[in-house]
Amino acid sequence: MADTPADSQICRLVVEQHLATEKEVRVAAQHQRKLASNGDTRSISKILVELGFLTRTQADRLLDGNEDSGGRPAQQIPGYQLQKRIGAGAMAVVYRAKQLSLDRIVAVKVLPKRLSKNEEFVDRFYREGRAAAALNHNNIVQAIDVSESGGFHYFVMEYVKGSTVYEELADGKVYDEAEAVAIIRQMADALLHAHKRGIIHRDVKPKNIMLTKERVAKLADMGLARAASDLELAMTEAGRAYGTPYYISPEQIRGEVNIDHRADIYSLGATFYHMLTGRVPFEGPTPSAVMHKHLKEPLTPPDHINTRLTVGCAAMIEMMMAKRRDQRYPSCRELLDDLDLLARGQAPHYAEQKLGQDVFATLAAGEPAARTGLESEVVPAAGPPMAVIVLLAIIFGLSILANIILLIAVSQ
Repeated sequence: MADTPADSQICRLVVEQHLATEKEVRVAAQHQRKLASNGDTRSISKILVELGFLTRTQADRLLDGNEDSGGRPAQQIPGYQLQKRIGAGAMAVVYRAKQLSLDRIVAVKVLPKRLSKNEEFVDRFYREGRAAAALNHNNIVQAIDVSESGGFHYFVMEYVKGSTVYEELADGKVYDEAEAVAIIRQMADALLHAHKRGIIHRDVKPKNIMLTKERVAKLADMGLARAASDLELAMTEAGRAYGTPYYISPEQIRGEVNIDHRADIYSLGATFYHMLTGRVPFEGPTPSAVMHKHLKEPLTPPDHINTRLTVGCAAMIEMMMAKRRDQRYPSCRELLDDLDLLARGQAPHYAEQKLGQDVFATLAAGEPAARTGLESEVVPAAGPPMAVIVLLAIIFGLSILANIILLIAVSQ
């Protein structure tokens, strides 16, 4: 990626908005470094245009979205001294700031003035603040204040010094199982807290998982969060897909009205998959192509990509990412139980139980056994009679063995 923070932000936006591929951005960044060695300090956006990866109009729009709009808000937000811009996206700019009354560092998210006239954006901005304020958990970025001053809508929150899972993945990191389980467990605990309070995040993804230097994970960005009981909002959003294509649940893609907490479990599973394999569950040339695969295409088992994964971990991810939500974990409570078992080196109870049910159903149907990680122990069945014969033979053999052991014990 590019060297300066501003150029790095542009590179990320280009890839996220599918304006260019990661490979094209890398080519542009390499070209930029080559030019810089000769004293040429051209920006990455200009190079992307020169190489034909972006149009001038696209670059201008990115630059407009990446800069403050309507003047600097530093003098417009009372009680806060904005020090440095630390992030920017399509909807807001985030600053590191000092809260003067308490002499502490915070993060201030500011809605650009160009979006302040859009009622939907403003409503979503305040909804994010209210959702975050309703939660109080060590693994959720804490809300402090949300208000408006001088035409600027702003949201003050806890400042987290560190990185995001997204940034570490972008740098080429593939997490080992133990580290990934530790982070996902913290996120499952955060989501359980939110779900108990009736809030669905709806945009769980690597970019929204912040990591402190002590590796404490914090769930961020409640911009798409919704109260499960908010039927009025659900009806206005019906038929529209809200979420990030690489991690979105099938029911969100379909724009269903009754989205519940299991949508977050699916997205957390997709994030878990990405962390352990180094790639997203489904890839495609366009967002719609990716979402179509979430709906229709079978998931490549994660342990087929990363063969170091345990069977239990792979089974958990597949259960989290079941296309039908009634086949996923019923809640984050059960998910946490399985994560704790996995962390102790034991088989996850719920995922293994579901795996056994799936194998039995497959054998009863007379089809070749599905991938279980225990293929050598599964006898391929030619039809229902053979499956029944094999199962009865195993049960009969175990019964004889148990009787022999019992007779020996009695005789002694």
